[in-house]
Amino acid sequence: MQVMIVAVYLAVVLLIGVWAGRGVKTLEDYATAGKTFGMMAIFATLSASFIGGGFSMGNAEKVFLVGVSNIVALWGFSLKEILVARFIVPQMVRYPDAISVGDIMDAHYGRGARIFSGVFGVVLCAGILGAQVGAMGHVFHLFLGIERIWGVLLGCSIVILYSTVGGMRAVVWTDILQFTVLAVGIPLALYYGVESVGGWQSMVQAVPAQRLSLPSDPMGMLGLGSLFLAFVLGETLVPPYVQRLAIGRSVKDVSRGTLLSGVFSIPFFAMTGLIGLVALAMNPNVDANLAMPYVIENAMPPVLQGIVVAAIISIIMSSADSYLNAAGIAFSNDIVRPLLRAPQSPTATLRMAQVITFLVGAMAVVFAVAIESVLDILLYAYNFWAPTVLVPLAAAILGFSVSRRRFVVGAVAGISAALLWSAALGNPWGIDGLVVGAVANGVAFFSVDRANARKLLEACAAES
Repeated sequence: MQVMIVAVYLAVVLLIGVWAGRGVKTLEDYATAGKTFGMMAIFATLSASFIGGGFSMGNAEKVFLVGVSNIVALWGFSLKEILVARFIVPQMVRYPDAISVGDIMDAHYGRGARIFSGVFGVVLCAGILGAQVGAMGHVFHLFLGIERIWGVLLGCSIVILYSTVGGMRAVVWTDILQFTVLAVGIPLALYYGVESVGGWQSMVQAVPAQRLSLPSDPMGMLGLGSLFLAFVLGETLVPPYVQRLAIGRSVKDVSRGTLLSGVFSIPFFAMTGLIGLVALAMNPNVDANLAMPYVIENAMPPVLQGIVVAAIISIIMSSADSYLNAAGIAFSNDIVRPLLRAPQSPTATLRMAQVITFLVGAMAVVFAVAIESVLDILLYAYNFWAPTVLVPLAAAILGFSVSRRRFVVGAVAGISAALLWSAALGNPWGIDGLVVGAVANGVAFFSVDRANARKLLEACAAES
């Protein structure tokens, strides 16, 4: 029954993706879908794209191991969504033609910064895509008994096909379907899980008390605060997110859709985390990695199991297609395009983006299947987006005074601090190197020209 439900679901996703992607003629349409989407579509695509396997199965695993503090840490992501809706989105009206991070960076810092952000964007997107590819194979094997490699090939071939052909239009329409499935499936899993252990009170009594409380010691609170900030900063204004801010009919649609996504993520993270506590109450000896699958398999009727398995596949596919599309756009628009001596025709530019999207997807599959250590390196590079690109990008969008000098000094300070803190010192006091790097970038970025201005004022005063 599960296999049949998932097979039908995958077929529907493929048909919707291919159908929605018809008529794409330019790179701009491929990247932003002609700016045709309203509030609810933006809400659905943001929610589906950025929840990911780590915020669902990974959250259940962490709450199983450490308790509800992981849910609170994930609410840093929710806060980020709300802050972006309030402060960033209204400023995006100044970039009506931007389709990528590189377009914004180029306008303020020049071509070098555009290429720099393009390279980091491709690496970041490739790392996240590779992780989703690996997770897809694991889910197919775990729930459906399909060998990991065949699960990877099946799920990813569908994602690569509709993402390559239809770009953002196909991605958004499939995200809407995937969001609908996960918004139904995850609450069902929690409901049946709680019922299977005798209700909420029985579950609370069955789990250790420390899993239900936040750390009270100073070091524990410091570590939680650091993790919270890491989720605030980690995916802020990453390439696929910036693309979502450019696909709306109006700023109001984008702002409201982003705000709804942030609000929705608060109870959603609580639900996925509580599934981990349900698994702990059902069987404290189960492998934490299997917390959510264990609840689904042991607490739900067979037909509903198929729906929830489809929901988990939806979570992974919706993240994979977003990062695949963003990697293709970052590579073609922010790296290749500025290096070309002569501009290409709209058709040639579109074909280049489609070919690059296909190749990035194919390489992600190869790496995920054969060379997992490469993915570890790519995922490690994910930690350097905030210390290098986030501060100058956010500063430019928010209207602060910016310069190429500030960009270079900030990026060097950010990546140096992140490397020193993480690699050399081993993240002292549980503070993430991503947070330290972002703070170092911000301090350096906003100190450079102030120091020069102070010297100039002192020189003028001395002469007078």
